[in-house]
Amino acid sequence: MTALLIALVVVLVAALAAVAILSFRARRPSPRRVPGTRRILFPFIGGALSRRALDAALRLANAEDATVVPIFLCRVPLHLPLEASLPHQSGIAIPLQEAIEHRATAFGVPVDARIERGRTYRHALRLAIEHERYDRIVIAAASQGSRGFDPDDVAWLMEHAPGEIVVLRPSKDESLEPPPSRHRRRAAARARVSRRERVIAARA
Repeated sequence: MTALLIALVVVLVAALAAVAILSFRARRPSPRRVPGTRRILFPFIGGALSRRALDAALRLANAEDATVVPIFLCRVPLHLPLEASLPHQSGIAIPLQEAIEHRATAFGVPVDARIERGRTYRHALRLAIEHERYDRIVIAAASQGSRGFDPDDVAWLMEHAPGEIVVLRPSKDESLEPPPSRHRRRAAARARVSRRERVIAARA
């Protein structure tokens, strides 16, 4: 009888230990990939920042815990050094990159913006894929009603760029507009205050 009782106690202790181990494993969080280890290049040119192509890159990055690397391709005239100061191009690139970062925040995706210079857009694109580490490229092809990379540029990229390439050609698209600058926001706020004052004066 005593031996049977001891055996039952041993079985009970073993069962409780197994339950405790399983409970601990269930509570322990599963390992996650380190965000930002994968990188998705998103090259674009001024005046042709496709909202749909950008959203596709952001959705992929969100699903893969990846960082989106938007690269503004800057065309430098032949009569200037490749590293010459280009204030006009910078004035286009910086607001567009701010718009990308603002939109990426809604997707919870980190952004590592770049500017790549070249004599042509294709030259800048070639330098970009040489200089950057990436796992995938998302690019917007030109279509009716929207600007983007033409078929020759897309074919060149497919032939020369390593890694995965996603080409999106929206049937209808809208460009992503940069957020208003601080000066424009202040002007808009003053205009709203002025309109409110006129309404109050008219009611009085």
